[in-house]
Amino acid sequence: MAKMITVDARGDQCPIPVVKAKKALGQLPEGGLVRVLVDNEIAVQNLTKLGRHQSMEVHSQKLGEKEFEVVLASDEAMIPQSEPEETACIPDARGNTVVAVGSAVMGNGDDQLGAVLMKGFLYAVSQMDQLPDAILFYNGGAMLTTEGSQSLEDLKNLEAMGVKIRTCGTCLDFYQLKDKLQVGEVTNMYEIVETLAAAGKVIRP
Repeated sequence: MAKMITVDARGDQCPIPVVKAKKALGQLPEGGLVRVLVDNEIAVQNLTKLGRHQSMEVHSQKLGEKEFEVVLASDEAMIPQSEPEETACIPDARGNTVVAVGSAVMGNGDDQLGAVLMKGFLYAVSQMDQLPDAILFYNGGAMLTTEGSQSLEDLKNLEAMGVKIRTCGTCLDFYQLKDKLQVGEVTNMYEIVETLAAAGKVIRP
């Protein structure tokens, strides 16, 4: 079993969570994990940036109100770095963009291919330097935030970084999925229209 080091950085201001994580990474053997607990989305974004810079796997999730978990997976022993860009506090990476997802598949044609494309699309969104402010799911898109979806991990990562994940309640009721929602919150058509109207840019896959 891989060694895991847990770092409690709740209450710490930037760049302390990143500094603590780098120190823990330097103590890891090959294939180890560092689990960092923080209390704000900016810390999640900074830790995610650190992991990507080190070409590591990064998994994050929201555990509760102002409680987040970021897991960094090391393939080999890491030596703490001291470059300014690694410990600098970045501003909130969310922009005034809203992603509107109205189907469980992307594009027209073969639905199996469309499902693969949609999974790839949501993963790509989670890797963007400029994250959307919100992702709205309605009609068949509601299936992507519920039990059995292949995109739940990516959506939980996005939620942990402060992206609002909202699914149409009428759509969940229609597909009998309301008790199977796994990420984000239920919304209504009034809030969907308000969010789209206030967006600087809307992306529809």
